[in-house]
This record gives sequence, structure tokens and C-alpha cells, in this order.
Amino acid sequence: MVLLLGLLLTLCGAPSLCLEEDTSFVLDGDIRHLAVDSNTVYIATEEKLYQLNHDLTPVHSLTLRGVLNPDTEDFYRVPAAADWNATFRVNVLLPFEKNQSVISCGVIDGACGYCEILDLNNISNILHKENFQVGPAKRSSASVAFLVTLKKNQPRSDSYILTAIQQDGSGEEKCPSDSRTVNLHNTDDASSGGIFSLNGASGKPTITNPPLTNLEFVDGFQIDSTIYLLANVPSGAKNNRIRLFWFEDKLNKEETLKSLRGATLSDGGSRLLASSVVPGGLQMLWSGVFSVDGGQTNTQLLLFDISPDLSGEPDTDPVLSFNVKPTREPKILHPMEVLLRQSNMTSVLAVRQNGWMVFFIGTGDGQLIKLAVDRNYHTTCPRVLYKSNEDRRVFSGMQLDPVDHKHVYVPFQNEMKRVAVAKCSTHTNVQEWWTAQDPYCVWCVSKGSCTFEDDCEDSHWLSIPDVFQQKLISHKVVEDGTGQLTLNIQTHVNVSKETRFACQFSTTSGELCSRDGLPPQFPQCTCILSKQTVPPEGLLVTVKMVLGSTSLTEKLQLMNCSDMSGPPTRVLCQQCIKAGCEWSNNGCSWANEQLLNDSVCQTLQSELNFPKPEISSISPSIVSFYGRNHAVLSGGNLSSVTGVRMQADLDCTPQESPVWNNSGSSLTFHIPIANSKTTVKACVLLPDGSCHGDASITYQSSPSCRDISPRNSWISGGRKITVSGSHLEFVEGVIHSLVPQEVQPPTDRNHQLQILTFESPAATNPSGVSNSSVLLKVANETLICSTNLIYHPDPEFTSFTSTQRGDDVQITIQRKADKLEITPAELSVWGEQEEKRYPCIMEDKDPGEELNFYSCEIQRPPSAQFQTLKIKYGYKTVELEDNSRFKMLFMLLALLLIPCIFVVVVIVTRRQQKKLHAQMNRFMEDLELDIRNDIRQGFVDLQTEKADLMENAGAIPFLDYKHFASRIFFPESEALMALCVKDIGQDVEKVQLDECCQGLSRLIQDQVFLTSMVHALEEQKSFSIKDKCTLASLLTVALHGNLSYLTQVMEALLKDLMQQSSNAQPKLLLRRTESTVEKLLTNWMSICLYGFLRESVGQHLFLMVSALTQQIAKGPVDCVTEKALYTLSEDWLLWQAPEFSTVKLKVLFAVGTDGEVSEPLEVEALSCDTVEQVKEKILATFRAKFGFPYNTPLKDARIEYERDGLFLPLEEVDASSEVIGEVTMLNTLRHYKVDDGAIVKVLSRKSHPPLSPQGSVKDDENFSGKYFHLIDPDVVEDQRKNPERKKLKVKEVHLTKLLSTKVAVHSFVENLFRSIWGTSQSKPPHAVKYFFNFLDAQADSMKISDPDVLHIWKTNSLPLRFWVNILKNPQFVFDMEKSPHLDGCLSVIAQAFMDSFSLSDTQLGKHAPTNKLLYAKDIPKFKQEVKAYYKQIRDQSPVTESQFQEFLREESKKHENEFNEAAALREIYKFIQRYFAEIKEKLDQNGAPAELSEQLQHVKDSFDGLKSCSWD
Repeated sequence: MVLLLGLLLTLCGAPSLCLEEDTSFVLDGDIRHLAVDSNTVYIATEEKLYQLNHDLTPVHSLTLRGVLNPDTEDFYRVPAAADWNATFRVNVLLPFEKNQSVISCGVIDGACGYCEILDLNNISNILHKENFQVGPAKRSSASVAFLVTLKKNQPRSDSYILTAIQQDGSGEEKCPSDSRTVNLHNTDDASSGGIFSLNGASGKPTITNPPLTNLEFVDGFQIDSTIYLLANVPSGAKNNRIRLFWFEDKLNKEETLKSLRGATLSDGGSRLLASSVVPGGLQMLWSGVFSVDGGQTNTQLLLFDISPDLSGEPDTDPVLSFNVKPTREPKILHPMEVLLRQSNMTSVLAVRQNGWMVFFIGTGDGQLIKLAVDRNYHTTCPRVLYKSNEDRRVFSGMQLDPVDHKHVYVPFQNEMKRVAVAKCSTHTNVQEWWTAQDPYCVWCVSKGSCTFEDDCEDSHWLSIPDVFQQKLISHKVVEDGTGQLTLNIQTHVNVSKETRFACQFSTTSGELCSRDGLPPQFPQCTCILSKQTVPPEGLLVTVKMVLGSTSLTEKLQLMNCSDMSGPPTRVLCQQCIKAGCEWSNNGCSWANEQLLNDSVCQTLQSELNFPKPEISSISPSIVSFYGRNHAVLSGGNLSSVTGVRMQADLDCTPQESPVWNNSGSSLTFHIPIANSKTTVKACVLLPDGSCHGDASITYQSSPSCRDISPRNSWISGGRKITVSGSHLEFVEGVIHSLVPQEVQPPTDRNHQLQILTFESPAATNPSGVSNSSVLLKVANETLICSTNLIYHPDPEFTSFTSTQRGDDVQITIQRKADKLEITPAELSVWGEQEEKRYPCIMEDKDPGEELNFYSCEIQRPPSAQFQTLKIKYGYKTVELEDNSRFKMLFMLLALLLIPCIFVVVVIVTRRQQKKLHAQMNRFMEDLELDIRNDIRQGFVDLQTEKADLMENAGAIPFLDYKHFASRIFFPESEALMALCVKDIGQDVEKVQLDECCQGLSRLIQDQVFLTSMVHALEEQKSFSIKDKCTLASLLTVALHGNLSYLTQVMEALLKDLMQQSSNAQPKLLLRRTESTVEKLLTNWMSICLYGFLRESVGQHLFLMVSALTQQIAKGPVDCVTEKALYTLSEDWLLWQAPEFSTVKLKVLFAVGTDGEVSEPLEVEALSCDTVEQVKEKILATFRAKFGFPYNTPLKDARIEYERDGLFLPLEEVDASSEVIGEVTMLNTLRHYKVDDGAIVKVLSRKSHPPLSPQGSVKDDENFSGKYFHLIDPDVVEDQRKNPERKKLKVKEVHLTKLLSTKVAVHSFVENLFRSIWGTSQSKPPHAVKYFFNFLDAQADSMKISDPDVLHIWKTNSLPLRFWVNILKNPQFVFDMEKSPHLDGCLSVIAQAFMDSFSLSDTQLGKHAPTNKLLYAKDIPKFKQEVKAYYKQIRDQSPVTESQFQEFLREESKKHENEFNEAAALREIYKFIQRYFAEIKEKLDQNGAPAELSEQLQHVKDSFDGLKSCSWD
């Protein structure tokens, strides 16, 4: 948390930098609730409650996970790493500033309603908690809750929580509650009934809705003395009603609820999606986002006056009522204005700024739109404030920053964005500022820039008027009838304070105005001139208006209005209005005092007789928001078209693009850039300004480049490169940084796979290896790919050989090794004979096959000999000559040299023999010394080994019951595991089975049917052992709620199994899991012994696993193979371990981003540890020291060590790594020469990114083939480079390490074994005693008197079937991962455990396996303890039937609703469906009642006909 706070403070340290920048906060889970008070933001997710500052910097967080006591229903939180069994689901989150608290209410998994009162300033302080239902009993987006204050009882005011809850009509809730549709809960413990109570003056006043009326509440709020509720009343897809309800502020709860009145909102659409009240103003204005047709696409933003109408009789609404009275139709409210029609609007926030209303609108594709509306409800041009890269939905509930009022909180799924309400600084001059029409922005005169109002230092600014204006400066010309003209100029701005105002009129001929005019008076200037001053062609006038130090300039073309005559056309009308004249009676005349508007020109016809153009298509019609160059428009009558006009719903000003290549039926134009993801309308322009045709162009997200393949090219270019990403259909070309002037067009595209292909250009620098950035050209933009293209030298083909194969010739081509990985498909090869070409057909290679030679075949050439072979790759062709003649010459020379070489070799060999003999003697002496040292060290380790392993492993990460059981039931099927365990959201209430599942549930509750079904299935050859185990586990899940019946079925099936003729050898019974009942017994034992496992055995098991893990880490562990020097398994013994020493490191942890570090932590490592192993030991020591994990995970942590005052990075692999052949050695502390006592610093890759980012080499798919650690690779090397590797290692010398490991963990193993076969207070678990008695009874009935048989039965039932499974798979019990090495060690311990139950005495010799020899001396002692354990159980008084049935009932109830019974039943039916005839036949054979067959047929009809149960 310290690191995160430091990072956020560093990023936003300068207020000026963060003022208009968007910030965000990413949460651990999906946002469920957002609440804002005067300076704090509160967010509830699935797992946490967050408290953030107004700028979204974190302050506190509170986990919503904890432990629920099922008896008392007490809920308390636990640390993140601790075991938990319940989650608090927040449905109500209300900051209560009056009481300095936050009210948080909801439900807890497996329990009922729960509320907490938290400290407003620190949510970690829980002031009060209580089990009480406030708000919905389950998550619902159609319920609302907010605080209301009743002030009528002056001077006292009472605050209540008003909840409006959707009643879904699903029947009685699991948790009964007094809450109804509308409720008022106390917020004060001193109130009647206490805090959260519904008690009123008399009873518990609430409001209900009629049956079958499913109100979906959207919003609620209180304004002054009126409370408002808004809801949808679904009554069909197209005629839903949207209702508004009013409540008056009365003396008490009852009177307030009785004051209910309602109205229907009409003309909006079929459904209300989002709501926001418009604050302030004389009228009570409210805005809503409505769905026109019930979907998300067609939406509109409407404005209503929802001022309360208190004229009618209260409490007569047909949908809601306090007392049942005669109802009357509610009042109908119509919208005042349709503010915006825009697809997929999802959220709205309304605010007032000066005299304007400003609406912030969120959309389903991740856009935030701002719409300003003046006091006359005229809308300005909507502007996109923010758009996400992906199409992410903006959720309802946007809020304004309560501190600076300059940012909006925009909630996405798991992210909160803080977006500035305006981008004032982007407007660089007065005209841009004015055109934006943004009520938040002013033109600061002193700064000469556009700013927020309170950022203008001397409070001298210009602002836009309260009423929308089309132009900054407008003019008109008035004639008084005497030939005198008055030119009136007006500027449409407001000033913050009185300032100097002046006007200046000028023309090319000098002064324009007479001196008789009125002096300038803000905001208007007047110029008086004569009619003769204006020539027939017009007069260009420059007007300069001065406001303080700000100048506004406008150029006007004055015309003589009476001279502008001609046919009444649209062009003439527009010229008239533009000149400041007035158009009336189809002619141009001098203006009067009214405002001028060119809308009168729209009804006039064009004077030019053009054929009406038509648009048939635009290609492409779907583009990215960067636009598209060279688009083609096709149609008819296009010859006179001068341009294409495009306008979106969000554009006030259309964009126009010129055209060229106009053939009359098609033309070319550019599609311009867009500010948003939207659809625009396109039409074609004629010279008279008219626009015809109706086409559409859709703007979507921009392309992205995810990867390129292959990632390299040869320098000469022409290699086909494939780009993968998204929206690649919008890419027009590919550019490389090495040759930026060339644009490579895509050669192939696949829209479905989202890939495109291009050819790499030739590199300008033809020498060495070079990197080139790859950029995608989209219209006039270039988007860079994250992966660079690496240029290598061209491939070098060295030779070829020809081989005759029948009529064909096979050519083998050799080339030098390089890193290009050229495939045969990239080569074109042909041979030449007598100037004729013969193509060579390339042969494919298998994946991973060496690419340094290629084979191809020339079919039916005239000769097998080719003098020349040509190879083409990319843009280049190379030529190879036949070298067979040179080979013959070389062979002759070799034959002559062989005798000479033989003589030389004999002489040299004799001289070397003596030297080699001396070297061999020295080598044998060194080898003997090394073996002596290894044996001596093993002896020392064995005699000095201490059990100094840490016995306190901290909190034990137990899995909860349902996840433990599901891993036992379905160890090989994660799909069934997930299917049969209920999701978190399903735990709240019991899911009712549908009809077909209920029928099957009743059927399997019949023992005759169930046993017959099992026997019928097991008799089928196609019913595999896996099917038997699956069926057993599905039955366990389906019958988990009735363990008594499940036990009866298991006993019946066991009796049948014992009576089978195939079980003539009773000692083999229950030895394996080959039948349904044997798997059923495993599951039954797991259910019944879970409590004993967790309470008595779990801690010892966890300590044993932890001790074994610690002992393994004490010595070298090969990072690649995971073999270790200290182990229990000979197969995992690292007998090639090198010499090593302990290195004590002083570890510092970086805090913040300014170089601060923590106090040093001492960590022990080994000199042979890799960098990754060192990081693991540092983080493990940190957790052991402080009791909680370090806040940066292993993959995000990096380390540096200090050398000569500088910190140098430690990497797994770098340029200094040792390479043997093609295999690289992982860097170790010895490699970096890190000494004892060295200082190491831990940093986060996110806050301190490395200069050269490197992922973990373990992520490489060929990790074990490319890298090695302590075990040398199987390659030839020069041993002189590393004398250490010359030492011969003997595996048997290191077998003592097995024994030393056994000694270190032996006490933990003994404690574990004795916790299993010991008995708590001299009483075994009920299930063990009960089942052993059952086996005794069966032996008696079968006349079996051999005690060994009973011993074997009991051993196969309990230790072999249950405990060995637990010992070998601790991940079934704990939230942990089991490595293959740990699995090998646990198998040795499990073998010793089973040997303790064996009746035979095994004679062990020198060739016996080491896993048997390790515990050979301990097994006799363990056997005596096992015999005593079995005797103690046998001598114990039997468990009565009633006691055991009560135990089973408690176990069923304890884990009620933790499994998905319906899913298990559907899977069982799949078996019934497959073997329906065989099951029915078995029922007949067993003489089952006819009713069972009828029920079976009914179940089949229900599943097959009604289809009410769904399955894959």
C-alpha cells in the first residue's frame, strides 16, 4: 500500500499537470455500488469496500470476506491469506455525513441480512454491526436505497433509509423480513425499535404493490420536501410503462408513505435506463435516458418537468398503495424536450453551470459525451470528452467530483475513471473558445488563454451568453428611407466586469462611417453611411472590436440590398442574408430590427437545372475513426457533384470532402477523421449548395497490432510477414522505420482471423543485424506495433547435390546456419540444363526439423546432372554451381595422403602413451579424493543434521468443504468439479429444482430403483471404470442432503459386491476402485471424516509438507529439472550437485519512486541459486518474518545487488550468461560474484521498470531444452573452460542425503501418522467405528473367521482408500500447488504409511528400493501402533443407530446448499438416457413395482419432451 500511495502521489504531484488529465483507479473486482460524500468516494465490489480521496487516490480498504459462525450467524473478517467461508454482498451503500458514518447493508453467504455502520473517515473502523435485512435480499439492479429527511417536526429532523425493492414474485424468501416494496428504516438507535427498524408510530408502515406487478426501480432522491421514485412497470416488450411517484415530507413514517401520488411518463419510450435530476432552477427538471423499443440500440435523452402535483387524492395509485383503496388513473407527464437521440446511451449526469444545463452521457461502447443546453432548451453541439480503446460499457451512477466540480466519476466494469468536465486549454484563440460553446470555459483576458473560471487570476474574463448564438459577431444593415444606412454590429459574449470597449470600421478606401453615429456601447457598435458608399459589386468592411486587451475581428461583405435581385433561388436568398439584408416576399430588402436567420432559404428551389444524383454505395463504408483515403462512391447522375458532405448525430457542423476521378457513375473522395465511434450520414453536394442521396459511413475502433510472424527478415527484403491484431481491415499499408518513404500494401487479408500479410522491404543498411519498427498506415495516421522486425544478413546457400530416383532427380541444398528459420514454402528452386529451366518441387519439413538443408524434386529431367541451380527467396535470386568435379579431385588427393597420415599417427601415438598414462594416474588419485570427500561430507551431514525446521507455518490455508469434496469426487474432471459446486452467487438461497429434475430426484430416492440402475449400468461393457466413478460421485452430490439414505444404498451395494462369485478371494475386496460402490465408499469416507481431518490431522499434515519443502530448499535445487540434493526419492536426487556455500544477503525493499528503501532483512541463500530462486527465498523470508506476503508478486519483482556503490540488475539470462552449444546456463549468485553479506535491493517492475524488460525464461515452451542450471547439458564442450565439470560424480555417494532428509522431517511424519491412528479422547470418529462394525457383521454373515481378512478389509476401506489419497494429494485439503518433486517425496511417505498396515514382513536386501529401506527400521514400531489402533476401535462400545443417524443428519445440514444438485441430476440422466432400455429390463428382472417403470418413463418424457432441464 505504501508503494502504491507513493506512486500515485508522484504521478499527480503537480496540480496544474493533473487538472485536465483523466485519472483512473482499477479495482480487484466488478463495481457493485458507488457513493460520494463531500470529499470522499466509496466503492463496493464483490470482495472489497474502498475509500478513496476525491482524486481517486486510495485511503482505506475493507475486505468483505470473512468467517461466518453457522450457529450464531456472527460474521467477522479475516486477513487476505487466512481461511474464509463467507462473503458480505453489499446491496446498500450510503454515506451519512450528519452522523459521520457510512451505512453498508446487504446479505452474507449462507446467512441472511447484515448491516454495518462504518466510520465516515476510516471505513476500517466498524462502529456497529447487526444481522438485519435492509434492501433486497439478493443482488438486484432494480432496487434503490437512499437517505431521506423528514423536517416537518421542527426543530427536529429525522433521517431514514428509504428502500424501494423489486418484488420478483419468486415465493417466500429464505430469510423472512418485514420489508415490502417501499420501506423507511431507522438510522438512529434511539428511534422506536432501534436502528434499522421499520417501526413507526403504530406498527411497521410499508407500501406494497399488487400481485403480478413487477416494479423495476431505477432511481430515487429527495429534493426539498418532496421524495421522488422512478420505476419501470413491465407489461410487455413494447408498451412498458414508466412511473414517477411523489411522497410529501410529513411528521412521521406512516403519514409520509400515505402521501403517495403518481404519474406516468409518456412519449419517452418503453423503458427508462438511466436518470438524473437537474439541480437548481425554478422548475423541478429531470432528465432520463429512455429505450425507444426496449433494447439498448435506439435510445434518447428527454427532459421532463416533474414538479409534484399535490392536487389529487393521495394513496390512490394503481401500482403502489399504503392502504387498499379505489384507484384512479395517474396523471400523464409529457417531455418538455428531446435533448439527444444517440444509440446505446446507458448513463446520464445533469449539472448546472452558470445559466446552462450540462449533461454528461455514458454509452455502451465506452464514450463520455457532453451536451450543453441553454435556458431555451436549445442544445449545442455534443462533444466526446472520453472514448475507451475497447467497447466498454459505462454503467449508470456517474457522479460529479464534490471538491473541485471539474471532474466526473465514470464507472466501468472494474475501473473508475475521473474525467475532466472540459478541455479548456485545447482552445487556443478566442474564435475556438467561442465556437466550443462550453459553459465551463472562459477566455481569460489577462492570460490570453482559455481556462476554467476560477483559474483566471484577476477575474477578468469573457464568457458565452446564457442563450445559444450562431456567431461571435453578427451584423445587419437598416435603411431609413432617405438613403442613409445604419450598420449595426453586435458581439455575443458576456464580460465579468466593466471594461474598455471600442469599435473600428475600415475599408480599403479609408474611413467608412460618418461622425454622426452613436458611440459604441457594449455589446453593440453602430456605423452610419450613405447608400452611395456601397458599390454594386459590394464593399469589403473590416470590423475590429476591442474588449480590454482582447481584440475581435470580423470581415463583412456589404451589399446594396435593393440591388440584389433575380429569380427567388436558394443561393440568392443565402447571399442576401449573409450581406445583412432581409429576405421577404421572395426578394431581398433592407433589414429591420429583427434577428436574421437563413432558415427561410431552405424551402427555395435551385436555379440550376441539375439531374438529381443518387448514391448506390460507398466503399469502404466501415472505417476506423481515423477515416480513410481514396474511398469510392458509386451511383447515378454524379457528373455535377462537387463534394461529399458527412454529418453524424453528434456533429453540429458537417464535414465536406472534395471529389476527383468523377466518371458520372463513380467518384473518389477522402473520408475524414471522426471524434467518436458513430455512424454518419453522407450525401453529395451540387454547385447550388443542395445535398442529395442518403448513405451511411460507420466509424469503429482503430486497428491494433498484437504480433508479427515471423519476427525477422533477410536484408534484401521480400519476405512475407503476417500481422495479427484487431480491426486490421482498416489498414491501408505497412511502413518500416528503416525505409519510412516506402509503404508496403497488404498482399493478403483474413478478416475472420484478423490477420494481414505484407512483404518486407529491403533494408537501406545492408550490413549486420538491425531493428525496424513496424507501423500500420491508417488514413493519415501511423500506428506502431509493439513487436519490431529484425533484419539479418541474407541466407547463404553453400552447395547442392543431385540424386537419381527413378525418372526423377532429388536435389539436396545446404545452407549456413542462421537465425532466419526459412521454411521450404518461402523458396522457389529450379535447375538449368542447356539454358532450359526445370522447376524443383519443395518437400515439406516436420515442425522442429532442422532448416539448414532443403530437399526438392525435379520430375523427369533429360539428365540427372545439373550444372546450375537457382534459388529465389523474396526479391533475390542466387545461383549455385555443381561441385561434383571438385569432389573427385579431393578424393584422389585423400587416397595419396592416407599412408603418410598413418605413419605420422603411429609416431605421435607412441609419444603420447607415456604422457596419457601419467595423466590417468593423477586423474584416478583426484577421483578417489573427491569420492572420499563426498562420503565424508555425507557422513558429517547425517551425524550433525538437526530438525531446525520452522514448526510455525502461520495460518493454514484450508480449502472450504465444498472445494475439498469436489476435488475428491472429481479428481480428473475440472468441468464436473465446477458444474457441481455452486457459484458464490448461488449460495444465498436454495435453488428450486425444476419439474424434470424433481422427478428424477424422487426416483433415485427409491432404493430398489437405484440399486437396479447401478447393477444394470455396471453389466454393460461400454460402461467404463471412469463412468462408474463419475456415476458414484454424481450420486453423492445428488444425495448429499440425505446422507442416511446414501449410507443405506452404499451398504446394500457393498453386500452385493461381497456376494459376487468373482470375489472368491475375499482378501482382494475393496483393494482397487473398479466398481461404483468402491468410489461411493471413498466419497462417503471423505464426507464423514472431513471434520476429523480438519480438526485433528490437518495441522500435522500441513506442517509435514512445509517441513519437507523447507528441507528441500536447504540444499541445491536444479531450477530446470527440479531435482534436489535433499530429498526422500532417489528418482529426484540431484547427485550431480556442485560445491556450494551459504550466502547471507542484506535485502532492502524499495519504497516509493524516489529511491527510499526499507530496513535490511537478512535472507539466507546458496551460491548456486538462480536469480529466480533467490527472489523466491527473499519473498518466503519476508512472509515468515512479517506474517503477510510482500505486496509485489514474484513475476513483477526484480532484484539488484550493490557493487562499488552502484546497484546492478540480476537477471536470469543476460549477455554474460555461459552458453554450451545451443544451451544457456541460468545465472547464479556465484556467476555474479555475490559475496556473503552483499546488499540486494528488491524493486517492482511496474514502478521501477528495467532498461531492458525481460519476462521469466520459465514461460518459454522449450525451457528445459534451451536452458540448464546444475545438471550439465548433453553436449560436447572444452572441459578446460570449467575444470569443475571434469569431476566425476557418483550417484550412490549421495544416497546419504535421502537419510539426512528423512531424519530432518521424521518428527513431523511421526506426529502426522499418530494423529491419524490415534483416537481423540479414546473415541474413534463415528464413521470409522460404524463402518468397521459393518465389516465385522458382514464377515460373520459370510462365515469368514480369518482375522487377516477383516484386517485387510478395514485397511483397504480406510487407510488405502482415504488416508493415502490425502497424504499424496495435500492440494485436496489446502490452497496450495504440488510440484512433481514434492509428489515424489510424498509417495515415499505414503508407502511407509501403507507398509505400517501390512500383515506380511518384507525381507529387505541390498538391492531393495531406497524408499523401502528409508523407513525399514520404523515400520515394525508403526505396525504395533496400528494393531493397537484397530484393537481400540474393536473394543470400543458400538455407535448406536440413532447416534449415527443424528451424525449423518448434522453433516447433511452443515453443508446444505453447497452443491448444485440439479446439475448432478442432469448428468445422471445422461447415463439413464444412454442405457434406458437396459435399466428398464433390469427393473423387470428384479420384480420392481410397475410404478417405478412408469416413473422412469415419466422422467424420460419430462427430460426429452419438456426440455426444462438444460445440459451440454
